[in-house]
Amino acid sequence: MSEISETTRLLRNLKDAGCEEAMIQKYLQLREEGKQQELFRLLSLHRASLLDQVHVSQNMIDCLDHLVYTMKRGQTVRKK
Repeated sequence: MSEISETTRLLRNLKDAGCEEAMIQKYLQLREEGKQQELFRLLSLHRASLLDQVHVSQNMIDCLDHLVYTMKRGQTVRKK
């Protein structure tokens, strides 16, 4: 059984983290140039973007939970 190369693992990890192709190329370029701080910054920005998406989704879930709660209490508007 062959071992997966470091580059293959890195690419898979970036894709699994939701990185677009352009970001992956930028990451590889910065890595090749040895720009460690810029790599951290790039990953940090992507992480912040993902966290924003989580917060938006959480807000949507909260809205649905509130709707279900009010329905169970009989407080929804009923058809006439």
